[in-house]
Amino acid sequence: MNTATNLIDNFLFQKLMETIKQYFPDIDNQQLTKLELLKTELANWNEKINLISRKDVENIDIHHILHSLSIYKYQKFLPDSQVLDLGTGGGFPGLPLAIMQPEVNFMLIDARAKKIMVVKELIKALDLKNVNAVHIRAEEMKGQYDFVVSRAVAPLSQLMDWSKHLYSGSQYHGIPNGLICLKGGQQIKKELKQMPKSAYTEQIAIQKWFKDEWFEEKFVVYVQS
Repeated sequence: MNTATNLIDNFLFQKLMETIKQYFPDIDNQQLTKLELLKTELANWNEKINLISRKDVENIDIHHILHSLSIYKYQKFLPDSQVLDLGTGGGFPGLPLAIMQPEVNFMLIDARAKKIMVVKELIKALDLKNVNAVHIRAEEMKGQYDFVVSRAVAPLSQLMDWSKHLYSGSQYHGIPNGLICLKGGQQIKKELKQMPKSAYTEQIAIQKWFKDEWFEEKFVVYVQS
């Protein structure tokens, strides 16, 4: 690796550290190191398998890592909680959440075998003991979870149908077990209108926590069915 490349990598690492520390002042060095490694490993894998838009690689810190961590700002899961990341793709939001909450158990699933193969490699590289990844379709998934999280996978009504049978009957958090997903743009208004009246929904603007203009009109949406 030449000197110019080293300087670029150091700059990007410093940028990530400054961004994360700005919003998470109590983050420890191990967590920071793993978030940086996630960024590096994801960029490397993305050259072989299309996990995220190639044009978006330089924005992994804001568009993928920080975006995922808006769920952490909304709800910190209690130790030993069981969380399912439905349609994880390249590991989002599950991997950043697992790094921030090593005492919480995460299951990451996706219907695309190649992406789950990469996620498993990322889990190994990051040495995450609290994460499992499985190649399975959402509608085939079984188990009991406190929360289901998801990012840009399907309309809210579909996500609710896929996840409503997966919630544990035991309640430990300040909010009932349910779906927490990341949504954005005008599409969210249409999706909320299509939800059954029996479902409780709540949307929180991500700019409440993160001031970057990219988060304008992006929301954390909570659904209890």
